[in-house]
Amino acid sequence: MSDSDRRVKRGLRLNLPRSQKQLLSTFSGLFLLGVVFTILSPYFFSVNNLLTVATQTAVIAIIAIGQTYVLITGGIDLSIGSNIALSAMIAGLVMRVNLPVPLAILAGLATGLTSGAVSGALVAFGNIPPFIATLGTMTVARGISLTLTQGIPISGLPKGFTRWGTDYTLGIPNPVMVMVLLVLIFGFILSKTKLGRYVYAVGSNFEAARLSGVNTKRTLILVYVFSGLLAAFAGLLMAARIISAQPAAGDGYELDAVASSVIGGTSTMGGEGTIAGTFIGAFVIGILRNGLNLIGISPFIQKIVIGVVIVGSVFFDRIKRKD
Repeated sequence: MSDSDRRVKRGLRLNLPRSQKQLLSTFSGLFLLGVVFTILSPYFFSVNNLLTVATQTAVIAIIAIGQTYVLITGGIDLSIGSNIALSAMIAGLVMRVNLPVPLAILAGLATGLTSGAVSGALVAFGNIPPFIATLGTMTVARGISLTLTQGIPISGLPKGFTRWGTDYTLGIPNPVMVMVLLVLIFGFILSKTKLGRYVYAVGSNFEAARLSGVNTKRTLILVYVFSGLLAAFAGLLMAARIISAQPAAGDGYELDAVASSVIGGTSTMGGEGTIAGTFIGAFVIGILRNGLNLIGISPFIQKIVIGVVIVGSVFFDRIKRKD
């Protein structure tokens, strides 16, 4: 093991108790929300509603995984929502000409991966701030998705594709199964592999990581590739669930991804975050929306509540960093 690996590992061991405290804090907040909405609505704590919450949260959780990787490096990915739409549109166009569903899925995933790679290259090699780089790719991807069909959705998708969004496996909705699988895979990569240690190192101190032998440019490109790929997964699941590819799909979802990550303990300043925390954070957003709907709160008020939660999470993160 290299000296850089030892230093990064040592730093992660020192930060572990704090991560565990943050995870416990986020889970406690989720549990409290569940208790409150169970009291306020007799429909909340039912199997059907909980499965609905999990299904609705799947897309947010998946894109939030990728956003977490990016945030840990000190960046941000604003192109997630556009990648959701573009990946679904490309897959829909492939299916429209009667090509096999697996080929369409691969085309959609390749689209998200390519978009992420472009964003990563702009940040790593172009030295463009992540906000500007992904703002540009966001606009381009959205424009392409609208241009491909002149803004008209692609409907009538084949059953072999839509079953991934509408069917159940062992009594669990397929989107939830995909979400759990991706959480486990990318959680393992971040917490147990060399790449994961490098991601934390780049976000903690970019220059120190570079001088320690970490390939910082490759690491940055990979985190944006992950983000684009996961956005593509989310876009395909969304299209399969609503049985159509929408060119305007995913609008504003990048904000949900940031919110889930920050609520789950990912620092906007880089260097800290876990996939488990993000997973719980996504469910905080999902349960908030579902519970507020059940008790008849206006969607406009819901935006205010979620906005306050996001600002509060960032505020407390800054306070903790000063301790």
